[in-house]
Amino acid sequence: MRLFIALTTFLMTASMGFAQCGGSFSNFVGGLKKEAVSRGHDTQAVTQFFGSVRLDKKVIQADRRQGVFQMNFTDFSRRLISSGRVNTGRSKSKQYNSTFKRVEGNYGVNRGVLLAFWAFETDYGSFQGDFNTLNALVTLSHDCRRPELFRPQVFAALELYEQGNFSPTRTTGAWAGEIGMVQMLPIDILENGMDGDGDGKVSLKTSAPDALISGGKMLSHLGWRKGEPWLQEVSVPANLDWSKTGLRTTKAASEWAALGVKPRHGNLAGHLPASVILPQGRNGPAFLAYPNFSVYFEWNQSFTYVLTAAYFANRLEGAPVFTPGKPEKGLSGDQMKRLQKKLAARGYDVGKIDGILGSGTRAAVQDMQSKLGLPADAWPTAALLNKL
Repeated sequence: MRLFIALTTFLMTASMGFAQCGGSFSNFVGGLKKEAVSRGHDTQAVTQFFGSVRLDKKVIQADRRQGVFQMNFTDFSRRLISSGRVNTGRSKSKQYNSTFKRVEGNYGVNRGVLLAFWAFETDYGSFQGDFNTLNALVTLSHDCRRPELFRPQVFAALELYEQGNFSPTRTTGAWAGEIGMVQMLPIDILENGMDGDGDGKVSLKTSAPDALISGGKMLSHLGWRKGEPWLQEVSVPANLDWSKTGLRTTKAASEWAALGVKPRHGNLAGHLPASVILPQGRNGPAFLAYPNFSVYFEWNQSFTYVLTAAYFANRLEGAPVFTPGKPEKGLSGDQMKRLQKKLAARGYDVGKIDGILGSGTRAAVQDMQSKLGLPADAWPTAALLNKL
């Protein structure tokens, strides 16, 4: 939904004749100023807001350097989830118990879910990023890779500035323009920012109650379903139809149970639709993803990040460490790029050739495995690459 709104705004901008991206940075900023005034913003406020903006090359470098997502799920989760993070999360749960109770009561979002985001985004608020937020947003709007996502955020930041809640020179955060302990973009702050500690301000950088309640409200607006699970570790039978695994296929959890899928702890939510996901193929860890799992992709679109965050939320609520299994060896980054090129040459939409096993590549791998008579578990191996 957020991306749809951003794209709609971006297309409206194009129809109004303003530069969409690229070209001279100063001319681009001039276009933003004119557009801001045409939207009804005060001319003096617009001049002050954009007065110090600069192109930040480090933002572009950070945007291009996301090799961590080439890691497989097991390695990535072990890198992000330490015993210290688990213990700190449980301590924070007690420290802010009343806040989490408010979030759970008002928005139905479990504390483990928010704690996991809090941990991964800023290590529980200890490092929130030191990039100038306005520079980051304008730089990414000027860059032509994803301007439709970032350009609307610039005008949302302007609105926050006019409300007295944003400084063009002092507001800092992540390289992609997110602000605060749980890293929210300006549009999300406008729509979901909440005063959680009762001081009359929305301070996502300095107030944990403000950040947590705002994050809970945002997840609720993104479609979080109260009282329902999001992810559950399962074991799968050796004779499962692997082509039916993955997020593209859903069955009632009770139907998966009839096919031999069993929970490793707890009970399956039999009435809920769910998908079996195998992040490292049929011999690796296995999970059942419920509807709430899809909400995670509104926060971050990396499959590996989303799965790790959802799993960590379970850990923080008492689930045991997942069973890694014995997955087949995956492909190196260069091998993945070779595979993506071969799949793209066969007409599959794998997105950017980046060596990352994203949703498009997973779907293409699974389809090609079926065509070649290989187990269609969406886990690319040397056997698939050699057959291609």
